[in-house]
Amino acid sequence: MRFTREEIESAQRTVAAAMPPTPQYAWPLLSQRLGSTVWAKHENHTPAGAFKIRGGLTYFETLAREQPGVRRVISATRGNHGQSVGFAARRHGLAATIVVPHGNSHEKNAAMRALGVELVEHGDDFQAASEHAAMLAERDGMHRVPSFHRELVRGVSTAYVEFFSALKDTPPDVMFVPIGLGSGFSAAAAARAHCGVSTRLIGVVSAHATAYQDSFRAGRPIESPVSTRLADGMACRTPVPESVEVILREADDVIAVSDDEVAEAMRILFSDTHNVAEGAGAAALAGALQQQERWRGKTVGICVSGGNVDSDMFAEVLGRGGVRT
Repeated sequence: MRFTREEIESAQRTVAAAMPPTPQYAWPLLSQRLGSTVWAKHENHTPAGAFKIRGGLTYFETLAREQPGVRRVISATRGNHGQSVGFAARRHGLAATIVVPHGNSHEKNAAMRALGVELVEHGDDFQAASEHAAMLAERDGMHRVPSFHRELVRGVSTAYVEFFSALKDTPPDVMFVPIGLGSGFSAAAAARAHCGVSTRLIGVVSAHATAYQDSFRAGRPIESPVSTRLADGMACRTPVPESVEVILREADDVIAVSDDEVAEAMRILFSDTHNVAEGAGAAALAGALQQQERWRGKTVGICVSGGNVDSDMFAEVLGRGGVRT
């Protein structure tokens, strides 16, 4: 998935009209802990608390231009994509319906409703919610916003363009990128090409949702069951073929982190930087911790992709030193 310079610059303008750049900091305690210089890109600081908002902005800007007759949209999510859709739909005066699985994050659900989204609960996982959203779109004549799309990737790429541009004189040796459906990883690859840096990209999946790691190893899309309780933003059962193609071409490796490793990374981010990260948002740090000996003395980038964790779950993570399974 490749973009022209004008496409990236246009995405930057679209995103900048709605939000300022998010910061990247080299936190001394993180660097001391890992034995390397660690730069964190704080996508948990966007107006929706996660990186997805960028893709929603570019997708809806293109939708308004190319299909001005669309008035109602629908999508499926575990939370952050739904907030992105709600945020962008409201800016364009469109009605948005979001389908989430039963047992979804209460606070993410509340955040979506606060954006004016009509929330529908269906199924036990993201895949079931996605299939129901497709049915409702067909039945009710709504435009279905996909969870992975070129326009979403184009918007998300602006986060990594900001990161690589800020560190253009000393680009990281490696960047750890969490993988849900792959828009974040695809965006990082696009930004790396745009900025002309040679930073290695390592994808990070949940050890309890290994579809993309299995696909990377097999060289083709492979479905995998999902059992993660903590990293809901990475709970992918069925990988997107286009995303797999990018990962096969651009990834140095795809590694898996357990819920316990993610919980530890959440605690470390809070203690070392006083930032709150959801499970997927802490996965990149969990991956960097897992590989800290490999990158000792180097410069490491991590994406804190979101901070939308329910307060009771975060309290459990901080208080118990793990999560119950």
